Amino acid sequence: MTAHDSAIPTRSIAVDGTALAALGVLCFSFTFPATVWALEGFGPWTVTGLRGVLAAAVAGACLAALRIPLPRRSDWPGLLVVAGGCVVGFPLLTTLALQTSSTAHSAVVIGMLPLATATLSALRTGARPPRMFWWAATAGAAAVLVFALQQSAGRPGLADGYLLGALLLCAAGYAEGGRLARRMPGWQVIAWGVVAALPATALTCVLALPFEPAHPTVHGLAGLAYLAVVSQFGGLVAWYRGMAAIGVPRASQLQLAQPLLTLGWAVLVLGERLPPAAPVTALAVIACIAATQRLRR
Repeated sequence: MTAHDSAIPTRSIAVDGTALAALGVLCFSFTFPATVWALEGFGPWTVTGLRGVLAAAVAGACLAALRIPLPRRSDWPGLLVVAGGCVVGFPLLTTLALQTSSTAHSAVVIGMLPLATATLSALRTGARPPRMFWWAATAGAAAVLVFALQQSAGRPGLADGYLLGALLLCAAGYAEGGRLARRMPGWQVIAWGVVAALPATALTCVLALPFEPAHPTVHGLAGLAYLAVVSQFGGLVAWYRGMAAIGVPRASQLQLAQPLLTLGWAVLVLGERLPPAAPVTALAVIACIAATQRLRR
């Protein structure tokens, strides 16, 4: 086999991994609009609990149908981080934030998630991306941070605090999930993650429903279904597989496109006004994505 022949499978894996990670980002981009829909019929704590319970039902059925054995004992600490960050913490805090913040503003603040994910992954695994990678990632995060501050007149509010906590918890879940996906199928990582979170999400439902009476609407039910099946399970399956193929740092930078996609959904689906600074931020973010994807792991 020649060096050229051996490079073809590697290139194919990288392309497939990038496509899967991009698919995950596309799925996540509609999460905030779906949350706004779900809040039309359910309270924030109820939305968080129900999306986790429904996702656990889907994931548990898949695990049972395929007779997947329990993960190794050494994998459970990482799975609990995935559960706490991606299944409980991020959904709850972003849902609370969306009660007082617009979808567009929230989406751009969460644009700092890729830098947080890459940083936590480097600390957790000891990976050392090139210096230019960090410059490009930091520039992308700075662009969305400036945008967020400009939209809030330089005065971060309670919603921004919720969003900051959400992105830190989610970054930890992504980084740990990406590490686990190197030795177990990505879909099993999130499947066991939502199952591990079931006691917490089920308890949330039981405690929240009496205080947050449900008033189901078409939008509310559609939003909840999307959050449970796509945002909480299907999108993460593609995302973790992509991260396992191309690495957490490179995959995380694809997520810089997520705020821009969510802005589009906010305008098209929710009828929100597009902020004037959005096109400039879009160009800056796209440039950073191009730079990070050209750099080797």
